[in-house]
Amino acid sequence: MSTREKGTIAAVIVAAGRGERAGQRDGPKQYRSIGGRAVLAHTITAFLAHPLVGRLVVAIHPEDEELFRTAVCDLPPDVVIVHGGATRQASTLRALKALKPSAPGAVLIHDGVRPFVSEGLIARVAAAVTADTGALPALAIADTLKKAGNGGIVSATVPRNGLHAAQTPQGFPFAAILAAHRQAAAEGRDDFTDDSAIAEWAGLTVRIVEGEPDNIKLTFAREIVMADEKLRMNASAWPDVRTGNGYDVHALGPGDHVTLCGVDIPHDKALVGHSDADVGLHALTDALLATCGAGDIGTHFPPSDPQWKGAASSKFAAHAATIVREKGGRIANADVTLICEAPKIGPHRPAMVAALAAALGIEEHRVSVKATTNEKLGFLGRGEGIAAIATATVVYPGSLS
Repeated sequence: MSTREKGTIAAVIVAAGRGERAGQRDGPKQYRSIGGRAVLAHTITAFLAHPLVGRLVVAIHPEDEELFRTAVCDLPPDVVIVHGGATRQASTLRALKALKPSAPGAVLIHDGVRPFVSEGLIARVAAAVTADTGALPALAIADTLKKAGNGGIVSATVPRNGLHAAQTPQGFPFAAILAAHRQAAAEGRDDFTDDSAIAEWAGLTVRIVEGEPDNIKLTFAREIVMADEKLRMNASAWPDVRTGNGYDVHALGPGDHVTLCGVDIPHDKALVGHSDADVGLHALTDALLATCGAGDIGTHFPPSDPQWKGAASSKFAAHAATIVREKGGRIANADVTLICEAPKIGPHRPAMVAALAAALGIEEHRVSVKATTNEKLGFLGRGEGIAAIATATVVYPGSLS
């Protein structure tokens, strides 16, 4: 059972607006990129990752299906997508109706363009919802408020005591907020600015809980630019750089050549193995797989499988590089150290570097091949086998927490 399946509440994310105040040149603001991902993708991820959230409904504009699929391409299949209505209020009602067949006890309703909602805020709002009380995250107003009259002339200073700026997610007992939305629609009331206002109008008690300054709603183009700068600055400060190590050894037996780092080298012996026994590429394959927790070479190419008998190990390394890229990784460096008494590696190093770079699809200056002896010690020193140690450095998207 996944963490999300353990959740006890549902969440609705409203993302069907056009975002005119942010400008339309680059499309609706919920699909603008911040930190390399769409605003809406950040928002959805926050709720999918929360252990309290068991079901999720996202309301999108009917014309945005392709934009949505591109922005959020890895949604779990049980996330429900509905087409929004002409107003935010209508979109929310449609999303709530989608939850009705298996109604949750409580629901959180959140703006799709508040991508910085925290795990703590979600938990705080959820904890404040009861059978007859809703919860509203809000921040006390710190600025002095002025009321403008005709011509922009200040007509009054508004006392700020008790005034708060509302945020989302707003939490409610599900049956009560659905009934309130249905009542508002039936009476032709479409002028409410948030769900708390509808709940208050319908007679539901709403309790304020502490909001968060970072939980901003991205409304204007400049705010989107600032959000992008914030995420990119965080990512550059703590990049997700991972290092994997690999080790392999094969015995030497009868033969006339060895294959090392993709290069055939004449020798009076051959490496013994199910494939071409290229210890350099085997170690490097393990190092690459280690950077994303994808097992080892035996996981993907078991020696018991006859299809890999005599196979070129460059296929293994290329497969590992593909897995890394599918997870968003970029290979920054590949380093292989060969340990053997013979043959001499130096004359073949340029060809090895070229072969490794081709297998991984990276520039040659990102590849290093070195060699050392075992000083005549042990089985390597006696010429009974060849070993390799490999290190791979891969940069993945995102940042460290």
